Amino acid sequence: MTGTPIEAIVIGASAGAVQALSHLLPMLPADYALPVLVVVHVPADRTNALVPLFQAKSRLVVKEAEDKEPIQPGTVYFAPSDYHLLVEADRTVSLSSDLPVLHARPAIDVLFESAADAYGPALAGVVLTGANEDGAEGLRAIEAAGGLALVQAAAEAYAPAMPAAALARCVGARAMPLAAIGECLLKLGGRGTG
Repeated sequence: MTGTPIEAIVIGASAGAVQALSHLLPMLPADYALPVLVVVHVPADRTNALVPLFQAKSRLVVKEAEDKEPIQPGTVYFAPSDYHLLVEADRTVSLSSDLPVLHARPAIDVLFESAADAYGPALAGVVLTGANEDGAEGLRAIEAAGGLALVQAAAEAYAPAMPAAALARCVGARAMPLAAIGECLLKLGGRGTG
């Protein structure tokens, strides 16, 4: 753990994301003290079905991120389809239709790098299952800013390429199974720990 209290969680996932997030998000209690910002690679021409799916599974508020809205604790923000999700210095959400990164919009790297700039060492980043390298550079930015870098154990991931790329670029990242990541997130935003 970092010495700085964590103030936000960012999560990136691609292939196998629904299964991985279905394990993690329901673990978090209704009074969870941190915001959770999530990028999942969703095809641009498809309605984002992740919000209603996870509203039904999670005790937290689950919503699609809206441009310029303040980031609130106890809320899960999903990037809208075909928009990059960024965190501004004033801890508000920003949406961008800039070019795709690693063929993805939303891209995990874009969220992670902007959140690292905004939160510095008070950020925890989590790279989950996925079939490309998106998230590796962003997690490295979080690590460089002094934040906490967590990666789903590649052996457990539905698609191990993304966790493997993140571990290859982040020497201090910790690989762990989903259950351990969930326990870690609970501790970071736990009751009575602040």
